[in-house]
Amino acid sequence: MYRSLSRDLEQVDVTGLMGRALRLELVAGLGLALALPALAAASSRGVATETLLTAETHDLNRRTQATITVSVTGQDGLPAHGAVAIADQGTQLAGVALDSEGHATTVLSLPPGQHSLTASYIGDTTHFTSVSQVTPVRAVTGTTPDFSIGVSPATLSLKQGQSGSLTASLTPVNASSLTAPMFVTLSCSGLPDQSSCTFTPENIEILPNATAPVTSSMVLATTASNSTAHITSPQKGITHPVAWAILLPGTLSLAGLAFGARRRRWLSRIFLMAGVGLIALLSTTACNPLYYYKNHGPSPNLPTPTGTYTLLVTAQSSNGITATTHSTTIVLTVQ
Repeated sequence: MYRSLSRDLEQVDVTGLMGRALRLELVAGLGLALALPALAAASSRGVATETLLTAETHDLNRRTQATITVSVTGQDGLPAHGAVAIADQGTQLAGVALDSEGHATTVLSLPPGQHSLTASYIGDTTHFTSVSQVTPVRAVTGTTPDFSIGVSPATLSLKQGQSGSLTASLTPVNASSLTAPMFVTLSCSGLPDQSSCTFTPENIEILPNATAPVTSSMVLATTASNSTAHITSPQKGITHPVAWAILLPGTLSLAGLAFGARRRRWLSRIFLMAGVGLIALLSTTACNPLYYYKNHGPSPNLPTPTGTYTLLVTAQSSNGITATTHSTTIVLTVQ
């Protein structure tokens, strides 16, 4: 009896232990199943990046030019892609696009004084944003009237058919040496096909003794695809206008010539001139752009090609003898 009871107790203990182990395995499996989506989401959000900025300066015509080199590397050791905005004490000066190795280089003309340059990586679909450490740069002080240019924001992303606004700023340098206003003309280059760039105003005036920046509104516009064409049905009773434009004048001219041959010479000339005029009139009527538009509709618009473009914004001033030119770059991404 005691042996039978002991065997039953052993079976109960073994069964209980197996049940507890099974429950623990189920709980662990459920926890892992719940944790996997969270881990996958965390890994898909992006990779941390590190941005480095170096500046090499040299003086040119009593102005300091800084060659800026930027590199962006992911935490996984791979180079990042996208655009970087370069700023001076929080004010954006230029935008540059990273190459396939995660590097970018540009040249900035700095006004006199102390500068604190930083590079801000804007990130992409797989990389987080990051900001470089501050790089101090000191620019020489001159006496010649001059200016510096900056564009904010330095990077812009647009979809096809969209437009975006930026602000171009001209900061006077040694404007106290001006004896008359300085006029500066703004322009941009490097635009992709089917896009445009406009400034309002396009010509900026810098007054003597001015110290505050003078701004101009800059608008970049892209073009969307328009493949639909409105086709107007031809009018009833006209089988082929081009054929009528050729056959009808020719027939009338021949008839006029035949009739005029039997009459006087001046009547023949009148019919000949009338036939030539009618041919010209009907031919131009059948082949003019309005006829083509009514029967075939407008031509489809070509869209702005997608991609990343580095645009050059140039500011130029001339006193009639020498020209002063400064430029900066911005990055346009068309989606």
